[in-house]
Amino acid sequence: MTALADAAVDRDHAEVEHFYARQMRLLDSGEADAWAATFTEDGSFAPPSLPEPVRGRAALAEGARGAVAALAAEGETHHHWVGMLAVRPRGDGSLLAESYVQVVAVRPGEGPRLHLMCTCADVFVRQDGELLVRERVVTRDDRR
Repeated sequence: MTALADAAVDRDHAEVEHFYARQMRLLDSGEADAWAATFTEDGSFAPPSLPEPVRGRAALAEGARGAVAALAAEGETHHHWVGMLAVRPRGDGSLLAESYVQVVAVRPGEGPRLHLMCTCADVFVRQDGELLVRERVVTRDDRR
């Protein structure tokens, strides 16, 4: 790789890391509409708990609101931690980001516990200079 290519990879990696820090905080704090807005209008999210991907911002926001309500009913909060991130440019100008995701569950008065360990593959595109997720596929390690 040339120094210019190395710098571009470093820039993309840092930008995706910053994106995840913001996006996961939105999800964990229950800001469903703002979280859904981090996807393209027709973005898809394929979680391991559903037979088909969730498509479109409205459906993504609705799903996030439902998850937040279910956690609140159980008296639990979740914190998503994204790590071991690898970012690669693709020929069409998009970025492929692959990572490990830990979901830590917390209940008042109890210590945190690892709820899930997953891998995540996101395809990012730029729209109006902003990174957005076009496609997310999450795989649980215990369901491979």
